[in-house]
Amino acid sequence: MGLVRFAIKTRPEHTTWADILDVWKAADDIELFESAWNWDHFYPLTGDLTGPNLEGMTTLAALAQATRRIRIGCQVAGMIYRHPAVMANMAATLDIISGGRLELGLGAGWNQQECDAYGIELPPLRERFDLFDEGMEAIVGLLSRPTTTLEGRHVRLTEARCEPKPVQQPHPPITIGGKGPKRTLRAAARWAQQWNIVTETPQRWLELKEILHGHCADLGRDPGEITCSINVLIDPEKGIGPAVEQVATFREAGMDLVVMNLPHRAKPALLEPLAEALAPLA
Repeated sequence: MGLVRFAIKTRPEHTTWADILDVWKAADDIELFESAWNWDHFYPLTGDLTGPNLEGMTTLAALAQATRRIRIGCQVAGMIYRHPAVMANMAATLDIISGGRLELGLGAGWNQQECDAYGIELPPLRERFDLFDEGMEAIVGLLSRPTTTLEGRHVRLTEARCEPKPVQQPHPPITIGGKGPKRTLRAAARWAQQWNIVTETPQRWLELKEILHGHCADLGRDPGEITCSINVLIDPEKGIGPAVEQVATFREAGMDLVVMNLPHRAKPALLEPLAEALAPLA
């Protein structure tokens, strides 16, 4: 049983910029938390779906300027929302703004409501993952090579450049989120430095991890290069205790990184007691 590392996540729904900023600045001063995350949605996912939700990538740029130590990331940017070349340029710029602290979270995308409302095409699952695979190839190429040419079905690049390059080379660490056994986990085995899932039992996580390792073996990848992370939600009505107990079960199962999902409009005062409660597990 190894030690587990910790991060926080602030959901940008039903909250204000001021609250998110205060929490991230406070987390930046607490060494236990190695990274902080938001999400890439345009509508809330819980509660009143007509309520407010701040855009993920622009808030990351602002939070990069407001912090100095903590790594920053999005769980996870949907490939369907932005052309992969645009995403690569955004990632390079974010890494430069943050001084090399970007964790590049990427996923295929799934939210039908947002796509219907905005007229964004949400392809069928197989086609969506074909687009994701081509998009990953494009993003990694643009971030790490002088020029990239790609003749894909969904993504076409012709001697495309992305300058300036990110601080982290060959590219910022990539987090792939999801638990689809065939396409998502194979993509994680091929591209990811971190694989994230949101809600599972330790037993189910271990089953998925076994599948990931199988894909790694097929691709000749060392699974030890991939950090495994899971999100644990803090219920504001139950407090910190049950969440810390859940963390302990994942630590026993061998999880590498636990991302503590903070309640809506969490205040900085929550972070010190949370860090103290988690410290014995770190």
